[in-house]
Amino acid sequence: MFDKVYDVIVVGGGHAGSEAAAAAANMGSQTLLVTMNLQNIAQMSCNPAMGGIAKGQIVREIDALGGYSGIVSDTSAIQFKMLNKSKGPAMWSPRVQSDRMRFAEDWRMLLEQTENLDFYQETVTGLVVNAGAVKGVKTSLGVEIKAKSVVLTNGTFLNGLIHIGEKNFGGGRAGERAATGITEQLINLGFESGRMKTGTPPRVDGRSLNFSKMIEQPGDSVPEKFSYSDLTTPLKAQRSCHMSYTSTEVHELLKEGFDRSPMFNGRIQSLGPRYCPSIEDKINRFADKDRHQIFVEPEGWNTVEYYINGFSTSLPEDVQFKALRAVKGFEKVKFFRPGYAIEYDYFPPTQLTHSLETKLVSGLFFAGQINGTTGYEEAASQGLMAGINASRKVQEKDPFILKRNEAYIGVLIDDLITKGTEEPYRMFTSRAEYRTLLRQDNADIRLTPKGHALGIVGEKRLRRMEEKHSKAEAFVTFFKTQSVKPEEANPVLEGKDSAPIRQSDKMFKIFSRPNIGIEDVRKFTAVESYIREKGLDREEIEQAEIQVKYSGYIAKEKNNADKLTRLEYVKIPPDFDYSQIKSMSYEAREKLKKVQPATVAQASRISGVSPNDISVLLVYMGR
Repeated sequence: MFDKVYDVIVVGGGHAGSEAAAAAANMGSQTLLVTMNLQNIAQMSCNPAMGGIAKGQIVREIDALGGYSGIVSDTSAIQFKMLNKSKGPAMWSPRVQSDRMRFAEDWRMLLEQTENLDFYQETVTGLVVNAGAVKGVKTSLGVEIKAKSVVLTNGTFLNGLIHIGEKNFGGGRAGERAATGITEQLINLGFESGRMKTGTPPRVDGRSLNFSKMIEQPGDSVPEKFSYSDLTTPLKAQRSCHMSYTSTEVHELLKEGFDRSPMFNGRIQSLGPRYCPSIEDKINRFADKDRHQIFVEPEGWNTVEYYINGFSTSLPEDVQFKALRAVKGFEKVKFFRPGYAIEYDYFPPTQLTHSLETKLVSGLFFAGQINGTTGYEEAASQGLMAGINASRKVQEKDPFILKRNEAYIGVLIDDLITKGTEEPYRMFTSRAEYRTLLRQDNADIRLTPKGHALGIVGEKRLRRMEEKHSKAEAFVTFFKTQSVKPEEANPVLEGKDSAPIRQSDKMFKIFSRPNIGIEDVRKFTAVESYIREKGLDREEIEQAEIQVKYSGYIAKEKNNADKLTRLEYVKIPPDFDYSQIKSMSYEAREKLKKVQPATVAQASRISGVSPNDISVLLVYMGR
């Protein structure tokens, strides 16, 4: 049945698995995607949305590198919002509300159109490992499939256990069974494992809700899109979300079920996501707050199903129902399904290298929730990187690694493998020390040349990026070289309560003022003429504006990044013996021994390793 040896086998067809399979196949590797149910490829298991703060930047980066998440987010979007628009561009984060069914369908169609990619529906129960290298997988039917590399993207399925109140049952997702066997085998091979939990809210019937009692949350009046490609277009029509609030009455009703809550009665021991807590967790942790926001999100264009964001819970279903009925607009609510919590196995990511390959087994890669992360976007980006690197491993090429000053994806992976995680890891803008450089608007400029060099981004995409970049640069130069006279500038400046000029001045200087935006300088005849003559589009104009307004910050951050990345080039030999450095603290030696950092810069980011320890290390390395 499977007589050939695949280059790459991807286990699991969620967000990580789908991106991994697409990346490996697009790089020319013969790839097989094995998943428990082919109908659930790229299923949105939790909220029907992509992007958000820092997550939107990741989706843009995936797209710039040739992944599919941005394209599918656009084709299945029902609403678009650019978050944090009131702050500086480093904080702007795109987000879409998605049509859940269409999202999975569009993903499957894209994968089916991808060359070099085969599919197989079955449960993988183990790996074939010989002499410290992976050689394939075994399935529940006893089928052995040979491969040169394997990417595990098991999501919440490894020994998954679903909790609703005092009831619990095995499952990787509602209505789907758990996967067993892989964890046990990996532990036998010497891997360390742990347990994590996540939760999901109830889904309800929109026909039973009174939206007039809620606050409407529409999309942007001029929506944008995720993908830099010309395969998608911005939305013409959008569906609104709605917002309501819990109350002290709701909180009291929820508390009635706390004695039957698996989170409080000790049934669940594992840690859940700190930044996406359950409603019972919120009430317990933030006892001083008498209300919490609830977002009522449609699941698609035509369905009546709604996702109740902010009401994630594992309380008994009768408690969930009673409490939700006390929320404004939910007085007559009907449930499609109750919320639940799920516990699952993960493997601390300090057991991986920067390529997401395991240190213990050659050719074996981990991506997604198996690494202790939470979120579709975090999973998808790891899948993309694992798929690229599994393919490059087979092709006997060096791993593809993104640095912390190159991409949020680089920050994510470096954080995971250097610091590990004891709670589900999610990305925030605050985790990136170079966030002014890592904006959502320039992900294509940063990463499309790299995607093209890898062979997963076409020539057309590269040329479009180069055109955008050069047009924006030329527009910035125009502002630096062109002057404007007082009689033309002052009416605009006075209209913005900005000090008038007494003599002609460079447009760049005026544009750099904090209260002057592109809509103001477009009132200058020369600017509007330039835009029309050169045929500048919205992206090119926005790029130029950011470069003008934030040029000082960008230059400063780039300088800091250059200084700090020098240590990234100081490699540590893989067999370096830390026990010989007696003048280094015991904790630092132990941590360095465990993590095995590839560079001195990575070593400096390990918690418990001091600047003094780094100085000692550099001396021992002859620096």
